Amino acid sequence: MPLITVAKKMKEKVGASDDLEFLFIGPAGELEIEMMGRVGIPIKKILVGKMRRYFALQNFVDCLKIPLGFVQALWHLLVFMPDAVFSKGGYASLGVVLAAWIYRIPILIHESDSVPGMTNDFLGKFSTRVAVSYEEAEKDFPAAQVVLTGNPIREDIAQGDAQKAREMFSLLESKKVIFVYGGSQGAQIINDKLINILPKLLHKYQVIHQTGKNNYEAVTRKAGELGIKAGTDGYHPVAFIGEELKDILAVADLIITRAGANSLAEVAANEKPAIVVPLEGSANNHQKKNAYAIAHWGGCMVLEESNLGENIFVSRIEEIMNDENLQKKLGENIKRFYHPDAIDKIADGILGMIKE
Repeated sequence: MPLITVAKKMKEKVGASDDLEFLFIGPAGELEIEMMGRVGIPIKKILVGKMRRYFALQNFVDCLKIPLGFVQALWHLLVFMPDAVFSKGGYASLGVVLAAWIYRIPILIHESDSVPGMTNDFLGKFSTRVAVSYEEAEKDFPAAQVVLTGNPIREDIAQGDAQKAREMFSLLESKKVIFVYGGSQGAQIINDKLINILPKLLHKYQVIHQTGKNNYEAVTRKAGELGIKAGTDGYHPVAFIGEELKDILAVADLIITRAGANSLAEVAANEKPAIVVPLEGSANNHQKKNAYAIAHWGGCMVLEESNLGENIFVSRIEEIMNDENLQKKLGENIKRFYHPDAIDKIADGILGMIKE
């Protein structure tokens, strides 16, 4: 989504007078094909390998994929020969950025997390410019190269209509709303823990729950076993949330989310109080570091997976929902993480490299 958001902004800036072409190079999974297809960006698939910081047999297979993917990237870039490369980082971008560096194509990489991942830490040495989302990450790149932009998210994300969400889910005005989401794929642990406390929550609150497509049937079945019918009783599970996300964020009184940079930026844009459950074992432990970086500002409450027991989960929800001053404080403080000009800064940075 950030890649698409920036591409749209670049087209908007150059206008119809300039012919701007895009090409996505990377793993062509179901999500990539669907999202790029919607906006008409062609895809060239390459092999990608992930180097884990622990022993795994898959490391030996991925060691072969990395050089093969690099050769593929060299070929696709030679044929397309772009004026600039924009990378969101991660192991999938390694071969493309290195190939671009060999061809002396200007490169801008974006680091979403508070501490750079292993790939971006390495690729920063080959990049023309580096954009970061957290102030804490600036020190990890050369001062002349790095700029704090924030995370590029949809420009309309803070312009949701709460009434639309109320009508969509038949929400009552008399009950507060809790929105639970763990990114586009859902979060199994959060799903399981939430279902266990639903009977306690639904006495006082309404819950909108993004389960993830693969988890939807299991979640609704388990809720049914507890006597909770999906779509009634104040419980509204959804497999996947698209354009309506902004309306749901607008109506929510409390958000429970993972610590992905995109999700946190969306919460920040809407100034909502949040309980953040970082993914245990994420690469470089980046989700936990993201969460605690914002908690350090007083911008969220963090609950680690190992502490996600029923009693503490419910007590933290009640602590926030029963304290209007705490809700206001959390909402105001997390807004520091929202940079409404992030898309403009990154688009201008890429266009500036092209002109240089």
